[in-house]
Amino acid sequence: MASAAEQLAANLNFGAFNKATELKKRLWFTLGALIIYRLGTYIPMPGIDPVILKDIFRQQAGGILGMFNMFAGGALGRMTIFALNIMPYISAAIIMQLMTSISPSMSQLKKEGAQGQKKINQYTRYLTVLIAAMQAYGMAVGIEGMRGSGGSAVINPGGFFRFTAVITLVGGTMFLMWLGEQITARGVGNGISLIIFAGIVAELPSALAGTLELGRTGAISTGIIMAILIMVVFVIYGIVFVERGQRRLVVQYPKRQQGNKMYGGENSHLPLKLNTSGVIPLIFASSLLLMPTTVISFMANSGPEWLTTVSSLLGRGQPSYLIIYSALIAFFAFFYTAVVFNPEETADNLKKNGGFIPGIRPGKNTAEYLEYVTTRLTVVGAIYLVAVALLPEILISNWSVPFFFGGTSLLIVVTVTMDTVAQVQSYMLAHQYEGLIKKSRLKGRR
Repeated sequence: MASAAEQLAANLNFGAFNKATELKKRLWFTLGALIIYRLGTYIPMPGIDPVILKDIFRQQAGGILGMFNMFAGGALGRMTIFALNIMPYISAAIIMQLMTSISPSMSQLKKEGAQGQKKINQYTRYLTVLIAAMQAYGMAVGIEGMRGSGGSAVINPGGFFRFTAVITLVGGTMFLMWLGEQITARGVGNGISLIIFAGIVAELPSALAGTLELGRTGAISTGIIMAILIMVVFVIYGIVFVERGQRRLVVQYPKRQQGNKMYGGENSHLPLKLNTSGVIPLIFASSLLLMPTTVISFMANSGPEWLTTVSSLLGRGQPSYLIIYSALIAFFAFFYTAVVFNPEETADNLKKNGGFIPGIRPGKNTAEYLEYVTTRLTVVGAIYLVAVALLPEILISNWSVPFFFGGTSLLIVVTVTMDTVAQVQSYMLAHQYEGLIKKSRLKGRR
């Protein structure tokens, strides 16, 4: 037992990694898929003048377009085939999750297991095509009306350009959706989150260089740059601290006798995360808010006057934008927590296994207590997420700091990194268990 315990404790060493061939295949597949994604963010959409477009985006880099460009990994600023990124798919997934909570027929599909989930995924793909087509058309019309110092951003505006733009952008989104699903199934980590993560990380060096350039030209003082870097370190520490924070509820199991032996009687813990929803509320809220406002920003110059008014009201740092953004984050924090954690189901499982929370009667009372605790934790988690999301607005408004150093991007990067590392560790641990089982079988045959 001692040797087995020592071997298990060393499950994360380099030698174990070298032997985990399945894990290495998954890591190489994930890396290859992300490289393909990054290459796609440099393939330009046909009919666009890149010089004029770059000039236009330079003027609006600090607004909504700049923030959406961060999630798109720079693809929007270059107007490439992945300019819409994965946002239409996320919007479709949100709508389908809401439908499974509201519609009885969709709720029934969810209960059918793998077959029902397959149909829900199929409906999500159809809805993604519809949303992407609408957003791509709005973006194409908006780009036609955008003008820089050198003229129009579109070389030959008209119906043919709009058609090719819609086909290109929808095709890019569907490819990213497929690529994300492949990473989830054959790689390591959540594919959709990793695509957004890769886009943010890839643009971090240029954002850092831009910040240092502002310091060199005197636009930002050296002291402010140092303060920003120190703040980034503290924000990362705070994110890790909160994401690992748990409320552990004591669960007791009664003693039971089987033959001449006594079993049970031990205490266990039911861990409830402080931020159960993770980074999902920020991604969902950004997807629902940024994509429509980006299309409106594109069409404001060529559309009716009310679009210009809406665009100004939903501009960066505007109270209406901050209120809507914060409300969406708080809503999805509670909504997604309700999706991933069911107090009644957890209480039933505890009751079936003979477990109970001290001082709380099993069954309905336990479910109510779990819901009470979860709600309080979610309130704290929602406040934390809103604070992290509003941090970039303060930095950009006062010191013109790039979005990549804001709380939203840092939260996505840190959270996705932690989840991916945890999954890698689980694969290595499973591989180590397999090795121990094989060795025990060989010894048993001897």
